[in-house]
Amino acid sequence: MASRRCLLRLLSSRLVPYRPQPLSPVSIVTRTLTPSPQPLGPFTPRALTSLQFCPSRCHFATRSSGDEEDEEEHYEDEESEGEWGDEEEAVAAKKPSGKTEEEKVAEAAEIGYKVMGPLGSDEKPFKPYEPVFAIVQIGSHQFKVSNGDSIFTERLKFCDVNDKLILNRVLMLGSQTQTVIGRPTLPDAAVHAVVEEHVRALIS
Repeated sequence: MASRRCLLRLLSSRLVPYRPQPLSPVSIVTRTLTPSPQPLGPFTPRALTSLQFCPSRCHFATRSSGDEEDEEEHYEDEESEGEWGDEEEAVAAKKPSGKTEEEKVAEAAEIGYKVMGPLGSDEKPFKPYEPVFAIVQIGSHQFKVSNGDSIFTERLKFCDVNDKLILNRVLMLGSQTQTVIGRPTLPDAAVHAVVEEHVRALIS
């Protein structure tokens, strides 16, 4: 079973100033932990899970647990199926969808983005890292992003590699001094991104 994903690189998150709203203090609810009546047993190491966060790039990948023979058969099957070459990708990308431009815009907005057209060769949209973050929703998934981050999403419709996108479903913005939470979204906030590549992942 193959699933197609889209790699986005986040450019910036900004709050449009034409609707200024005063920030209200956010209350934090704390809960006291009660000690367990029974003492904990000795720790038994089972599996070591390593999680490393890189501020400039976030990748998510899965791998099936099989032996080496299964992996060899997997690669042989992949080669026998044939590679997704540039010509086949171009044909798939340019295949007419039978929808009008208004329908495409409405469907993309329902997922949570807007296509702004291809990135120009003279444009330099990537900004230096800033200590701010945003939580955006794309489809049914949510991502915590900052300037320069890369995220994997399900393949987005009606956009090609190097297209500029506006992710307009922003749930929260935050910095070192303040946090703005949407109800459920922030209508004045937007996150800009560029489509870096479309990838095809095999899921067993």
